[in-house]
Formats: sequence, C-alpha cells, structure tokens
Amino acid sequence: MEEIKLNTLVKDLEEYQQDNKNKILRHAMLKNDLSQVVRSQDEINDLDFNFDINVKTMPVTNQRASGRCWIFAATNVLREMIAKKLNLSNFELSQSYIAFYDRLEKTNYTLEAIIELIEKDYDDRTLSFIVMNGIGDGGQWDMFVNVVNKYGLCPKNVYPETTTSSATRDTNSLINFNIRKFASDAKALYEKKGPDAVKKLKKSLLKKIYFLLIDAYGVPPKSFDFEYTDANNEYHLVKGFTPLSFKEEYIGNVLDDYVSLINAPTQDKPFNKIYTVKYLGNVVGGKPVTHLNVEMKRLKQLILAQLKDNEIVWFGSDVGFYGDRKGGIWDDRLFDYKTAFDLDYKMDKGESLDYRASAMNHAMCITGAATRGNKVIKWKIENSWGNEAGNAGYYTMSASWFDQFVYQAVVNKKYLSEEELKAYRTKIIELKPWDPMGSLAD
Repeated sequence: MEEIKLNTLVKDLEEYQQDNKNKILRHAMLKNDLSQVVRSQDEINDLDFNFDINVKTMPVTNQRASGRCWIFAATNVLREMIAKKLNLSNFELSQSYIAFYDRLEKTNYTLEAIIELIEKDYDDRTLSFIVMNGIGDGGQWDMFVNVVNKYGLCPKNVYPETTTSSATRDTNSLINFNIRKFASDAKALYEKKGPDAVKKLKKSLLKKIYFLLIDAYGVPPKSFDFEYTDANNEYHLVKGFTPLSFKEEYIGNVLDDYVSLINAPTQDKPFNKIYTVKYLGNVVGGKPVTHLNVEMKRLKQLILAQLKDNEIVWFGSDVGFYGDRKGGIWDDRLFDYKTAFDLDYKMDKGESLDYRASAMNHAMCITGAATRGNKVIKWKIENSWGNEAGNAGYYTMSASWFDQFVYQAVVNKKYLSEEELKAYRTKIIELKPWDPMGSLAD
C-alpha cells in the first residue's frame, strides 16, 4: 500500500489555489449545501405535471419517521381497488396492522435462521450477516403478500397510527439488541443443553417481543364494523368483519396474480430467469420472495400496459441520487457535480449493483406517464412522504433517471408473455443472502 506523501499534498494545494473556480466553490459552500451549489436548470425543461397516461388516485399518505414505504405503496395499490368497488374518494388501509405482524414475523424468521445456523462460529459470514441486519421496517412486495394472506387487512380507522408506529427507531433497537443477545445465549445453551433448550429460549423471547409490539401499536383487532361515506356522500355500515374476512370480501386472492419483476443487468443474473435470496423473508412457510429478471425495455412495456388499464404500479428504486424532495423531482440532470468537482454519480447500472454503489431502497407507486410516440419521457409518482413536498406529495421522474435507478416493479401476470410465464414457473435460482437484489425498501 502506498502512503500519501506530504510534498504531493503541497503541490496539489498549489494547483488548487491557482484555479479561481475552486475559490468560488469554497465561498459558495461556506453557507450552502453542496447540492444547492451544483443545482442545474440547464436541461430541465420537460418535467412539469402533464401526463397523457394519468390514473386518477387519492391523496398521498405519510409514513413519517418509519421505513414502511413498501407497506404504504402496497396498501395504496389495494385501496384504489377497494375505492373503485365502493365509489370512495378517500380511504386508507391500516399500514400499522401490516407493520405489526411483519415485525413479529420477521423476528420469528430471524430467530429461526439463527437456530438453523447454531453450529456455525459467531463470525461465519452468513450468521454475521443475519445478526448484523436483524429486523427493520423495510420489506419487499412478497413479504407484504405473506402478511396479508395470513393476517388479512383492516381500515386505518380500525387500527390507527401510534407515536411508536410512526417512529420505530427505539423499538427496532431494543428488538435487535435482544436478537443479538439471543444468538450469543443460544449458542452457549445449545452446547450445554441441546436444541430443545434453545427452542424454549426462542419461544420466551418471541412472546416478550409480541407483548412489546402490542404496547407500541395497540391490540390488533379481532373483529370490527366497516363504516364509510362514498363519493356521493352516502353513508354505509357493514358489520361483523374480521381482518381476514375483510380481505376476502374486498381483495380476495388478487395478490396471487401479481409478480415481482426486476431489472438487474449483472452477469450472474441472466434475463428471463427467476431468483430468490437466501434468508430473505418474513413469514416462515410463506411465499418466498421471488423476482423475474427482465430487460429495462420490457419492464417499461409491462408497467405501461398496467397503467393503460387504469391501475397503478408498485415499484422500487434507489432514491439516494439526483433528487429534489421539496420540488418533487428525480432527474439525473438535476445536479452538475462534474463541472464543479470533476466527480459525479454516474456508473454502469450492473456495476453499481455489483460494487454496492446502488440498490433498491424505497418503494412508491407509478400513477402516470408522459409519452412521445412509443417513448416515455417522464413518469408520475405517488410517494408516501406526505403532501407538503412536490405536487401535493406527487413527484415527477425523468426517463433517464428511471432507467438508471429503478430496479423493481410489480405487475399483474396477465401482462406477461407465455415465455415469461414459463420462466416464472421454472426452478428458482437462489442468490446469496447479501446479494443486492435482497435489499429492502424503507
């Protein structure tokens, strides 16, 4: 390894001081964030809120200080289905209800994975990965499906938000510390008393965490009445639902018709193959998290097909780059880092996945698109960060940003070709636990 030479720094500093551009930048950054200094409008002239494909949707939701975007986006998809059936102009499903059981199931899933690896050394890569990650708010589409199919749904007024459900850091920290303590205690207990003692320890911890979640979220509903006022201002009351019967009445088995598509242009993931990630899940015995890898051109075709049928699309992307939260724009032309610093965030998409420069980290809904011929020039996005940013909480996403930073979309399988359906039914290829396509949206 080569050390930094002091005389090299002296020469580099002299070069820096000879360029007045550096002085201007230094002065500008004294009182301004870097992104504000390099903000550019030179090429931003086509990101207004006009879309020829535009699904009418309800007001945006707000996940607040929690990583539940995937739940909010998924319940937004379902609430539109329910709203069409019942002629509703505004309605929300309880995101807290899904999050409650997701966190409980994730805890059980993680504890079971630790038990499965009980004979491994503490620094085994897989065990370390599981223990380090613990549980969090984030998730994937199939994890949402697993919770809904097992526990059902309920309206938000039946199981509303609490302070803790909207700000989950403290409870996550407490749960994860005890998961890590369990990994240590279980190892010693296994060596002294065997697997039955470990199972007993796990059962005790899971009950404590269940009680903690009830304290944080409230007692989940066993039964409830559904009352609503439709768009014609007519009042309705339907009595005697359970969360599962509510799901059956208004959603049925529709979730089974949707498939997760990814765009991962890496050498280890050929297109038109189906993948899962080892130890990625929440409900033990539930549907594995599966993805059909398709080319970007095909991904966009399938998204457009669903939008044209007046149905929004759940999708996952990396929102850490080239975004203006206040203005409601994602566009890779938005900030000119290159001119200022001869640095930028440009990288081949496949390489950015391989080298962990980028991965899916946020889920939202696509609700529209602007097209010129067969080409999409921008997308309309429903976010879950409240209505104070963007256009009442809706955002515009440029076509080039979409190509680079969108990794996943969920569409009805009726839009897939016979070849794609056949590929989806083939043997699932299992990826390593730390594969970037196992990242969670939060």
